Amino acid sequence: MGMSTSGILAYGFDLGGPEKWEVREAGEYGELPPLDWYNEDDENSYFIEAAERRLLASIGFTETWHQGNEGYFRREREARAQLGVAFETYCSGDYPMHLLTTKVITAYGGDAHQIDVAEQAQAPAAGGWDAKLTQALRVLGLTPVQERARWLLCSYWG
Repeated sequence: MGMSTSGILAYGFDLGGPEKWEVREAGEYGELPPLDWYNEDDENSYFIEAAERRLLASIGFTETWHQGNEGYFRREREARAQLGVAFETYCSGDYPMHLLTTKVITAYGGDAHQIDVAEQAQAPAAGGWDAKLTQALRVLGLTPVQERARWLLCSYWG
């Protein structure tokens, strides 16, 4: 068995990852600054999970799943849809890098996708994607090094 690579086309921001965060708040060695919602030094804390909890809480969804919590997953899906942003991991499982996105197209090993480039170029303005990304970054207290949201092409090996 081998490892395959997936191609990822996503609209949003490259935030980098633990090896080097691509945010203006990063320290001299690329580490995240102290954040009240995430502790990079805690090996049991995961950036994407913590960031998603912070974003969901910003719109009032603080519910947690527990046995018998009927309808939780439906309510969580609805809250995520309301946010209009999501995280995507690229690079590899051993060295994860993170994107904050509004749209992701993934071609898994062996797949090919037809993409209407003109349609995708108009989608950010039509969907209000930039405003959603800006709001999420404000809530997270992060400023990407990347000047503005863009279409990003990257890969995931794993």
